[in-house]
Amino acid sequence: MKPSRSLRVLTWHVHGNYLHYLSHIPHELWLVTDAHRTPHHTGRSGTLPWHANVHEVPIDQVRHADFDVVLFQSRAAWEDEQYRYLSTAQQRGPRIYLEHDPPQQHPTDTRHWMDDPEVLLVHVTPFNALMWDNGHVPVRVIEHGVRLLREVRHHGDLARGLVAVNHIDRRGRRLGADVYRAAAQRVPLTLVGLGSELCGGEGPVANDQLPERMAAHRFFFNPIRHTSLGLSVIEAMLVGAPVVALSTTELSSVVRDGDTGFADTRLDRLIDVMQRLLHDPAEARRVGEAGRRMAAERFSIDRFVSDWDSALRQVTS
Repeated sequence: MKPSRSLRVLTWHVHGNYLHYLSHIPHELWLVTDAHRTPHHTGRSGTLPWHANVHEVPIDQVRHADFDVVLFQSRAAWEDEQYRYLSTAQQRGPRIYLEHDPPQQHPTDTRHWMDDPEVLLVHVTPFNALMWDNGHVPVRVIEHGVRLLREVRHHGDLARGLVAVNHIDRRGRRLGADVYRAAAQRVPLTLVGLGSELCGGEGPVANDQLPERMAAHRFFFNPIRHTSLGLSVIEAMLVGAPVVALSTTELSSVVRDGDTGFADTRLDRLIDVMQRLLHDPAEARRVGEAGRRMAAERFSIDRFVSDWDSALRQVTS
């Protein structure tokens, strides 16, 4: 059988880690850039080891290039940039809208702005797909796929918990700033992420160094109330670090309390769990290993690549 040809996919740099995992697909990704490398136009930026199939295209050259699929990842790209920078043919050709988040206004009655029935809407979790009002557009769920940048295993020698949230100071209750502060008063926690210095944290950690930080801490604590399933949670699980988290959104199906991690909506109970893990490394190893096995199966990079290849073939067939 003749192998299927590689597709040329136009997209934007919205979430770096996700984009890196997406670049494992057997297709060519072209990232929109501008002269000032503004947000979502940064191309092959950062410390991630970009593969050879990831390229850049200046925004003023997009309409003159040949692409098989346009993959939108933000409302601005959908509502503004496609009409300013894409050709008429590109606007009418095969398109996918990738939604990374659950609705952030009303949790159940927010209509998604991408309402073109000719475009495939991809959600990254079943929870997100359930909560959005998707209208009449075709919907598909492609769950995360993760491959660690550095293969390390959890040892938990540092009797502290690790928290990884970017700009937790300005993202407030939704990202659990108050939850983190309350827990940190009773449990030793290390906070990392962009802007974390403003909350007494250690600042950002390079992508390839984060797995080692996860492996060294006794557990990984996720204080976030309402967001999509964070890649850092999956990465921690693949390292083998036991995850302690609020039992909300898709996390309630991933972190099964007492089995693949610890999850509850009662913060006092989670603090009790964290304190127990600090004194019981064997329990931390037991739960962390169960979480690692589950995450390796559910969030396989091979399944992720297969799902995305299928979606891209679907819209271009």
